[in-house]
Amino acid sequence: MGCCSSTPAVSTGAETPKSSKSAASSSSIALGEEDLLKSFNVKEPGKMKMLLLGAGECGKSTIFKQMRLLYGTKRSEEEIEMYSTIVRTNILEAIRLLIVHLRTLGLVEELDKESEGNCDDDVTPKKAFDELAAHLVDKTAGSFYCVRSSKLTDPADAKGASMFLKYHKIIQILWQSNTMKQVWARRAEVNVIDSHKNFLDDIPRIAAENYKATTQDILYSRVKTTEVIINRFNIEGIDFEILDVGGQKVERRKWVSNFDQVNAVVFVAALSEYDQMLAEQTRTNRMMEALDLFKMVSDSPDFENTPIILFLNKKDIFGEKIMYSNIADQKQFSDYTGPAKDYDAGVKYFTQRFKNTLVDGVEDSFIHITCATDTGNMEFVLSSTKNIIVTENMNRIGFLGVD
Repeated sequence: MGCCSSTPAVSTGAETPKSSKSAASSSSIALGEEDLLKSFNVKEPGKMKMLLLGAGECGKSTIFKQMRLLYGTKRSEEEIEMYSTIVRTNILEAIRLLIVHLRTLGLVEELDKESEGNCDDDVTPKKAFDELAAHLVDKTAGSFYCVRSSKLTDPADAKGASMFLKYHKIIQILWQSNTMKQVWARRAEVNVIDSHKNFLDDIPRIAAENYKATTQDILYSRVKTTEVIINRFNIEGIDFEILDVGGQKVERRKWVSNFDQVNAVVFVAALSEYDQMLAEQTRTNRMMEALDLFKMVSDSPDFENTPIILFLNKKDIFGEKIMYSNIADQKQFSDYTGPAKDYDAGVKYFTQRFKNTLVDGVEDSFIHITCATDTGNMEFVLSSTKNIIVTENMNRIGFLGVD
């Protein structure tokens, strides 16, 4: 083998052909969850079925978005409006987590010092912090809207977006403070989404009255996947049906279904998560969780003759993070002997760690170092993946004369 809402919405339609590609189309399936899984596991001649697996927040949903962008249908105005709301609420949740972490790190006094010398009428970083903490964390403010739980549970909540619009100026003031830069450098401790820095750096644009989420905004946005999703794409004349399940532990029971008709598995792991813990199990290292899951998948009898392709994702964030977070400082990876701050050495180390989980070894061509938010990178990777899947399945049926 190689290296290895429960009723999804429907959208269909053909995409306008791109100049450098064959025409491609996509659709989503709407069925109950059990029926959805059963339908995916029915063998259909001429159709390639691909399972997209990985732990939560590794980038699977972003890969789906890229496939939609490259091979699917154009997003409707209604979808763009929904993502505009999600982006604004993502900012609100990111700043909430950072405020909580600023307190945990004991940096409130630093914020006080940074704010000294400002006129009473100025909105200092400390004043911005106090105001936002009252609304987002302490729930002591008499605002028209306060976050009622420990987390913004619905990223498409219009109330959250409205709150962002009301307080975007003081969010920007706090974000641009030197104290917040210290907090951001330690964001891994509270699992703030790394790509949301792009939103926090661009608050005036996102707060504008005529704001519409761009393609890149949509790729950076985050909505937790808690349902089974199937997408269909026709890529250069070949029909693909791709299934994604939520990566959080509570969703993994769905992985146990018999997937004996799957033509390929794409397993996604985030390189940048070597120093982070699971959101739902704070003592478990995310990279170790990904390694364990990869071994579980590759050892499964269901995938014994199925090509498993590994995407080591978030290479861009990994490259930034190793400049200040040494791999060997993590107890799980204390055997790392490569130089600190060395991207190539770090990638080689983690690639080998994944290879070591496999009994039969792995072809390097089945491993891709990816950045799911980079459309150019993903176009190349997805094209290579398609070729591997088609070739491997031709080999399996003896079409190419390979034993």
